Amino acid sequence: MELLSKINFLSVFCCLCLNLGVARDTIISPQSIRDPDYIISNGSAFKLGFFSPVNSTNRYLGIWYNRISVFTVVWVANREKPLKDSSGVLTISEDGNLVVLDGQKEILWSSNVTNCVANSNFHLSDSGNLVLRENTRGKIIWESFQHPSNTFLPKMKLSINLRTNQTVPYTSWKSPSDPSIGSFSVGMAPGSIPEAFIWKDGRPYWRSGPWNGQIFIGEPDWNAEYHNGFNLVDDKEGTVYATFDYANVLPLSKFVLNSQGNLVQTYWDDSKEDWKVVGLAPKDECDVYGTCGAFGSCDSQRKPICSCIRGFEPKIIEEWNRGNWTSGCIRRAALQCQRVNNSGEEGKADGFLKLKMFKVPDFMERSYGAKESCRKQCLENCACVAYAHDAGIGCMSWSGNLIDLRKFSIRGSDIYIRLAYSEFNKERYLKVIIRITLIIGVIAISSTACYLWRWTAKKPARKIKSRKSLLLDYLNDVKLNELTVFSLKEVATATNNFHVSNMLGRGGFGSVYKGKLHDGQEIAVKRLSTSSRQGLEEFLNEVVVISKLQHRNLVRLIGYCTEGEEKVLIYEYMPNKSLDVIVFDPLNQRLLDWKKRFNIIEGIGRGLLYLHRDSRMKIIHRDLKAWKLWNDGNSMALIEPAIWDPCFRMEMLRCIHVGLLCVQETARDRPTISTVISMLNSDIMDLPFPKQPAFTERQIASNCEPAQQGQIRISTCNVTLTTIYGR
Repeated sequence: MELLSKINFLSVFCCLCLNLGVARDTIISPQSIRDPDYIISNGSAFKLGFFSPVNSTNRYLGIWYNRISVFTVVWVANREKPLKDSSGVLTISEDGNLVVLDGQKEILWSSNVTNCVANSNFHLSDSGNLVLRENTRGKIIWESFQHPSNTFLPKMKLSINLRTNQTVPYTSWKSPSDPSIGSFSVGMAPGSIPEAFIWKDGRPYWRSGPWNGQIFIGEPDWNAEYHNGFNLVDDKEGTVYATFDYANVLPLSKFVLNSQGNLVQTYWDDSKEDWKVVGLAPKDECDVYGTCGAFGSCDSQRKPICSCIRGFEPKIIEEWNRGNWTSGCIRRAALQCQRVNNSGEEGKADGFLKLKMFKVPDFMERSYGAKESCRKQCLENCACVAYAHDAGIGCMSWSGNLIDLRKFSIRGSDIYIRLAYSEFNKERYLKVIIRITLIIGVIAISSTACYLWRWTAKKPARKIKSRKSLLLDYLNDVKLNELTVFSLKEVATATNNFHVSNMLGRGGFGSVYKGKLHDGQEIAVKRLSTSSRQGLEEFLNEVVVISKLQHRNLVRLIGYCTEGEEKVLIYEYMPNKSLDVIVFDPLNQRLLDWKKRFNIIEGIGRGLLYLHRDSRMKIIHRDLKAWKLWNDGNSMALIEPAIWDPCFRMEMLRCIHVGLLCVQETARDRPTISTVISMLNSDIMDLPFPKQPAFTERQIASNCEPAQQGQIRISTCNVTLTTIYGR
């Protein structure tokens, strides 16, 4: 009797502790969790309890992060049957299943396991997994990781059983305020090569491309070194699954399939106390499955984005011209096998067109072999229309239509498209014409050059200063601001004789090398190429102009060298390299959040203000470019997902707006740089609506004389401007 009393006391005490909010990670039957009670995992990483989504009063049982400031749900139980009040209870039913009950004891959700045991408990692990298990042996009966919602956490599995084609899909919410199952799902697709898909209402919406042992090859932005925690496993029992663990790189990270169908990878940034986006799929319209139809190629860098691959033409030209490309393309000339079957005419053998840096199409068939054998296998198979090879996969071949082809700007695969012999005949004729034209052109140019040389040689020698003397005279006449004159020996020593390992870059002017002076100072050495079109005049201009420009946002010229025929400029070295190295690198770009980028924008503006207003030299710059999606009402598309921050939305749109004002067609419409800085700093709140940038040649200045009929207006860079107020 005394023992029974102790047991009852402990049961009441446990329930009391739970109701008082004491953190526990395990509930033993017949205990329960009542709204607003909760349990917390052993390491305090996750919390299980009842919650209401944003802009909703409905209550759901869910799991969310416990130790971060942004409320982030990773799993929901009763997605299709929300509670209308705070009467919810999570408990273990008499048959051993986990159930969510409302105030009337109606079951709104169940783990729905057939072979349960009553003697069980449920436990929240520090990985975010809710586990139902036996009390005695600890055998797992059910777990939330096998029944996911919209979030893919470290150590979870994206799996498929290749024998039954059964997948474990992750499904999107209908909206941020409604966790019920939405239109999108993501999972592994059945096939000879593992591949991830997003489906929209059951139809393909995006695909990753096949797995080659290191990456999904349809995602060229994927950095294998950075994603070394991502892995694909074959359990040898018919199940293949993808899993990831970035603990060494990103301690808190996840993939979420949002309600718009985007698979978004984020990590928690402690310094900003917010989630930062590091991956997104689909990224653009070309990432959407089958945008350009059969045998159509999608290239996001071109307008229009869709085109037929060579040897093919639009199937329905009227639809194609209207921007509806889903009907795809058809062959212009039949393949050899088709000709034999249709007319008995064999003709010449087919060839292969090489497409470089492409996403391989869907419905590939895999075979093992070296690259050379892939071509032979395809040629011997009349149904084969294309092939490709990857070191981690082997041969890939396609029969039927090629769906979901896209052109990449980096990486990608080489795909060989089977075409009729006649398609290559046209190319051969074109090559012959080009070669003949080139030969005639070379002969004509050589003859002209020879004549001019002989004519010049007969002219009497002119008494002119040598280029060296002219340079020295000019520099002596110009007061330079503390520039050092270096000897060629000093420059050569600093750059290890202009060794290629020290080269930072190369352009039409020549090459730039990294160097170190004898006092340890690092420098950037710009060496004018002897074959460069930038000659003495340009060199003198750069020395004089930059020596007179002193500003914290402009690179500083330290000195120059004019020994012999050499013309060399020595600048201060920028250890962080060019800004584009960070901005366009998928890994490094997250180092520049919006606040830092805005500071850079403001710094560029102040540098330009100095050039235009404060500098004694009047400078015209020609290297700033702008782009627009303004008229499409899609300004947000200009913002990199990696830097998107809703807190700075208006500031980002203001920068886009100001940029468009700066590239308007007429100079009088463009704001001065001082006005630009005021606009960026919100000193000027009401911005004018921008006019269309210039795309055609038009008369700009109102005081210019109109061109006479038949005259052609041209512009030239050989101008000298004295007093000009820069915009």
